[in-house]
Amino acid sequence: MKTIAHAVKPCRNFIGGNWEPSASFDRRKIVDPATGDLLTECPAATPEEVHKAVDAASHAFPEWSRTSVKDRVQYLFKFNALIGEHMDELTEILVREHGKMWADAKGDIQRGKEVVEFSTGMTDLLRGEALWDAATSVDVRMVREPLGVTAGATPYNFPAMIPLWMLPVSIACGNTFILKPSDQAPMTAVRLVELLHETGLPPGVVNLVHGAKGVMDGLIGDARVKAISFVGSSAVAEQIYMRCAAAGKRVLSMGGAKNHLVVMPDADLARTADAVINSAFGCTGQRCMAAAVLILVGDRPDQDRFFKAVYDRAEALRLGHGLYPDKYDMGPLTSQELYDRVLFFIGRGVQERAKLALDGRPKRSADYPDGLFMGATMFDDVGPDMAIAQQEIFGPVLAVIRARTLDEAIEIQTRNLYGNGASIFTSSGAAARTFARRASAGMIGVNVGVPVPRDPYAFGGWNRSAFGAGDITGSAAVRFWTRDKKITERWFV
Repeated sequence: MKTIAHAVKPCRNFIGGNWEPSASFDRRKIVDPATGDLLTECPAATPEEVHKAVDAASHAFPEWSRTSVKDRVQYLFKFNALIGEHMDELTEILVREHGKMWADAKGDIQRGKEVVEFSTGMTDLLRGEALWDAATSVDVRMVREPLGVTAGATPYNFPAMIPLWMLPVSIACGNTFILKPSDQAPMTAVRLVELLHETGLPPGVVNLVHGAKGVMDGLIGDARVKAISFVGSSAVAEQIYMRCAAAGKRVLSMGGAKNHLVVMPDADLARTADAVINSAFGCTGQRCMAAAVLILVGDRPDQDRFFKAVYDRAEALRLGHGLYPDKYDMGPLTSQELYDRVLFFIGRGVQERAKLALDGRPKRSADYPDGLFMGATMFDDVGPDMAIAQQEIFGPVLAVIRARTLDEAIEIQTRNLYGNGASIFTSSGAAARTFARRASAGMIGVNVGVPVPRDPYAFGGWNRSAFGAGDITGSAAVRFWTRDKKITERWFV
């Protein structure tokens, strides 16, 4: 059995370069969702603690923003190396607090680490523009400047990746940063900030405060916080967006999703079925890029053949602890609240008369009877307007819709309120191009189950999957965490 090399500590706030216990008595128990074992407790920071974090970030900003870009990224080079050295330790912490399988947890960290690496190139990414003789004897330059104190609120389902999508880019651009990790899975973020502190980063450049709505109220209400990035449900994302906009803050608020996979009759059956399983049931369906709706196109016999290939693979998934990937394929749901939500939507699908082809509710892990396990669930003959086809469930539930043509499948996809990702599986270039042009989503895949772009291309959705300005990674992130200054000059010579 793997063991955590770094002893788990009670969650503390990190303010002005110091780890400080919270004075709050409002604490959430953090348990291993596979075993029910208590791991730590996460406090809800007091308003005074949030204010102190903003004080620290505000005090550190003038000197940090004047630090050369070359010197700023040296801390990120060191941070990137430390993440690599502690990869297994971080992966185990993440598995224990979230429930992901080992490979999913390691991928969570690795994908975030890639953005740390991206941020080390800020000497190039922050370059401005210049034009001589924009008018007669008039030159114009544009430079990018940091905003000031910035903040990020991150979700439980990617405890490493999302903080690492925000924090490194912001501080490399010259901002100071306050991280509010999820109060459901805070331990990975704590360890990452500990490693960042080991680089010698000046006090106050990065701060961490724990909590939920109360912390967000404090950050949004403080005029010194100039920009906030948020990832969570669409309902909360919209509220964060509106409140930040009303307060005059720059805001990027990423919400939920209902991602569609369209399978054409000419798709490679085995490879496509494998991709669907990974997309729908990887991370136990707890990711904003998970496949939630599978649209099978063509005649019924072709559809049935593909449905069976996915069904057989889903039914065979073994439930257990993510520390043992050789024994198990899928971990638990992260919290009782989420478990109950998934149960509700499965019941809703039955009420709506969708065909419950594979019921994951009775399935448990024999080795972990106290865990929040639920087997893969598949509904067939789902109507496009049913709740299970329209609303985000965030669990191992796949709604299968039958469509006769690609046009019908695209029409179903574009009617959905969300717009994170959509993919098509086909051997036809014409079908792939048609889908890529007409599907309503910010990220499109062709024979790719989880169509997340790689840097420098940015992650970002459309419609009710995103509120605010820009995307969260890539060159769009550099633009989000900076503002343009235009300098117009005339010299008399």
